[in-house]
This record gives sequence, structure tokens and C-alpha cells, in this order.
Amino acid sequence: MAMSVELPFAPVDAIIRRHAGSLRVSSEATEELARRIQRRGARLASEAADRATDDDRKTLRVADFDGDGSTDSELPIAPVDRIARLDIDEQYRVSMDARVALAGILERYAGRVASAAAVLARHADRRTITLADVETYFELEPYYPTEEAS
Repeated sequence: MAMSVELPFAPVDAIIRRHAGSLRVSSEATEELARRIQRRGARLASEAADRATDDDRKTLRVADFDGDGSTDSELPIAPVDRIARLDIDEQYRVSMDARVALAGILERYAGRVASAAAVLARHADRRTITLADVETYFELEPYYPTEEAS
């Protein structure tokens, strides 16, 4: 069964279009990017919960996400909070600063994916970023620099 996507598509669409330049964006590409952002956010929160547990805490903090505390994000905080809680026990709390940091991390990640998908669409000589472009990025992702390197 497919996981429901907590993240509204509108802000994800805005992010991908910001990086698309003159290219159009298919709704399937936006939906897939939202799904991938959600998976990444849930994984990052699970890793953050492990760090909090190691420190004998039940509250996830900005430092648990290796975030810089950046508050500049189009992604709405409430869905990001729900994403953070997908794979962690209900005993954990997620501080507001951590939610904001996670939103910023996920937005930067979405921007990198969107930029790469735009390159792939242009390389294929298409005017539209498609689901295939987003999927191809994730097939190639091990060859792209990691977050820490960019």
C-alpha cells in the first residue's frame, strides 16, 4: 500500500518551478518529488530521534537534524511536523525550531532535485520536467554530491 503524502503539492510545485526556468512541470513530477521529500524527512527525523535517544532526550532539536537553524522555507510547518512523526515513536516531541530546520533542509533538498530534473529535461530536449526526470535523478543520486558536500 502506498503511503499517503502529508505535504501539500502547491509549495512543492512552487519549489520545482522556481528551478525549472522556462520549462513546464508535470503534475506527476511534482507528486513524486513531494513523495520523495516526505520519505527523506521521515528518515531524517528517525535519525534525529536516534541521536536524541543517545542523549537521553525525548525532544528533537535543531542539532539533531544537523540543521543550521535556517528559517527560510516555503514548506508549511504543520505538514513537515507530521512528516517528522511518521517513523518515530509518539513519545518524542519535535521542537518548533527543529520543525523549521527540517523544513529548510527539505526545501534545499527539493531544490537540488528540481535543478537536476530540469537539467535532465533540457538534455532530453523537452520543454517539460516529467516524472521520468525526477525518477532518473534518484537513480543517479548516488553519483551526485551529498548534502554535506554542497
